[in-house]
Amino acid sequence: MSDAGNQSCLMGADDAVSFLVCVFHALEEWAGLGQVEDYLSVLEYLLWVFTPLAIVFILPFLIVILLYLSILFLHVYKRKNQLREAYSNNLWDGARKTLATLWDGHGAIWHGYEIYGMEKIPDKGPALIVYYHGAIPIDYYYFLANVIIQKGRTCHSVADHFLFKIPGFKLLLEVFSVIHGPQEECVRALKSGHLLGISPGGVREALFSDETYPLLWGKRKGFAQVAIDSKVPVIPMFTQNVREGFRSLGTLRFFRWVYERFRFPAAPVYGGFPVKFRTFLGDPIPYDPNINATELAEKVQQAVQSLIDRHQQIPGNVLRALLERFHTKYKCD
Repeated sequence: MSDAGNQSCLMGADDAVSFLVCVFHALEEWAGLGQVEDYLSVLEYLLWVFTPLAIVFILPFLIVILLYLSILFLHVYKRKNQLREAYSNNLWDGARKTLATLWDGHGAIWHGYEIYGMEKIPDKGPALIVYYHGAIPIDYYYFLANVIIQKGRTCHSVADHFLFKIPGFKLLLEVFSVIHGPQEECVRALKSGHLLGISPGGVREALFSDETYPLLWGKRKGFAQVAIDSKVPVIPMFTQNVREGFRSLGTLRFFRWVYERFRFPAAPVYGGFPVKFRTFLGDPIPYDPNINATELAEKVQQAVQSLIDRHQQIPGNVLRALLERFHTKYKCD
């Protein structure tokens, strides 16, 4: 409707209703609402055309999710006799066994998780396991699950102090024997005959390492002193593609500044890609009373670096790690 038409409409309105109708049409034309209606009609048509296609693609994904839930249930059911026996002995043993089964199922489904060298973990007696820390150490969770299931024992773990400040985590940390990490407490756990896992790189390695897999241990040697004081062997550990599963934005200067200034791990982590995970356990480094903590720390770092060099293509690549899910066999040198 033209401006002249609008004016004549308004001038010729006989009553309030006619006047309001004229005002509405004038506003509609002024705001271009007629074009909006055309756009909405096109969107409605496209929605009508593509909705069936969307449903066709969504439904198979729902079926796949249902299949994964079924597989996860089967993993739990397969362990039902072990679970029943565990619950008959101790409440927390049963809880640990149940959660270990769930995590083992998750690792098998989402990452095709495999572990090489499990026979190097002693069935009884202490040992210190030293591992490379991914952006999220989910591979270490899978390892702990396998120790519980295959070895029937719990591996104590050392975690950063901020983990103990997260609401609701206290019970989980207690049940799975996670400690803050003073050397005296670590030595006490090992002398009591337990396994103990520690990552010398810790949060710094989690945030600031990248797809080239550098070890960010600095001059840390406390873990080596713990092994010497406890007179236990050290077992190096590394998981292939752990950086491709989850990655961190910690390499950006701002997040590094926040951590260095406030010791707060603010760097966002992204990923969750279903890449292939393979954990490799190196040969145990036996207790040697003739070497000091500095020498042992260097020896352990070389052992972990050797696992990285042998089993990880540098730089890591998410697509390649995804394709490795389809490799049925892996040659472990």
